[in-house]
Amino acid sequence: MGGAALAAAGRRAGRAGPGPAARLRDRAGSARPRAGQRRRSPAAALQPWSGGPGIDPARLHQPSGRRPDRGARGDHRARAGPALAALPLTDRDWVELFSAIAAEVRSAVAPLIGTEGGRQEIATGAGGDRTVEIDRRAEEVAMAAFARAAAGGATFSVLSEEAGHRPFGADYPLVLLDPIDGSLNAKQGVPCYAVMLSLLDGPRVGDLRVGYVMNLVSGDEFTASKGGGAFRNGEPILPLPRPDPERIEVLALESSPRSLFEAEELVRRAAKLRILGSMALSIAHAATGGFDVFCSPLRARVFDMTASVLILREVGGVATDLKGRALDELEVGFEVRTTLLAAADGGAHRLALEILGGD
Repeated sequence: MGGAALAAAGRRAGRAGPGPAARLRDRAGSARPRAGQRRRSPAAALQPWSGGPGIDPARLHQPSGRRPDRGARGDHRARAGPALAALPLTDRDWVELFSAIAAEVRSAVAPLIGTEGGRQEIATGAGGDRTVEIDRRAEEVAMAAFARAAAGGATFSVLSEEAGHRPFGADYPLVLLDPIDGSLNAKQGVPCYAVMLSLLDGPRVGDLRVGYVMNLVSGDEFTASKGGGAFRNGEPILPLPRPDPERIEVLALESSPRSLFEAEELVRRAAKLRILGSMALSIAHAATGGFDVFCSPLRARVFDMTASVLILREVGGVATDLKGRALDELEVGFEVRTTLLAAADGGAHRLALEILGGD
């Protein structure tokens, strides 16, 4: 799918009302255009470059005289054509870019879900997992889109679960890409898997700046920027209240049978259990209050939880390891793993931590 299809996806989203990016406000210190420069749309940066060799770079900074296209509610819409200003992307720009990429990934992998062709093993990814055709196709689409964004002037690097580290003119900001979170579900045709994208200004969890998760089955989008709040399909996330503060009604887990014993007492105390098979979606639903608590007694890669941890924090939630230790100093590379205990409600987190015997 090319740039025209991405633009079409943006137009379809516009008919349904403003997307999450339209509601995510630029934070203090975000880059602004200089006088005489036009803000470029990140979706426009995804369009194929048509200038060819010999293009005068100075022309990229010349205003066109056109006013930005705007939807019914005044939100910025993607425009076709090359980027016109090589400015640092704002948080809102990154959310729009991630949303456009996720829409393209969703379309590309749909025919492969639950098929023999989609399950075909290709290689071992940079993260150590076996790469199957679904993973390869999703990453191929996403990386091509990032390459087009870089051709439009954006500078960044990408760390992907399958391909590893790919620089696009700068080490930071760093994009983390899990093209299919919940790939076992996708291979088996179980409808619960997502694309996870996060943006960091440094190598640790504390450097998280933007988080994005799309449910590739429903199309639901969960987004957050540091200090800018968290959103579901463009609406602020307001976690569901807990009717009984002394009770864990729904406990979500990410676990192997063996590691489940490390959370045995918490499992006994919960009224209901859920295992989705997608860490990104599980933590995102903990952020909404759909799950009272999310627990991973299995030592999972920090990489996999980054976007959703930021989303949860932006609703006022708490995320630690099972001993109650903070996550901020953990590096986000593939080799770093941790247990995880997360809840939108601080009281629920404290209760779960007490049950587990943590600090």
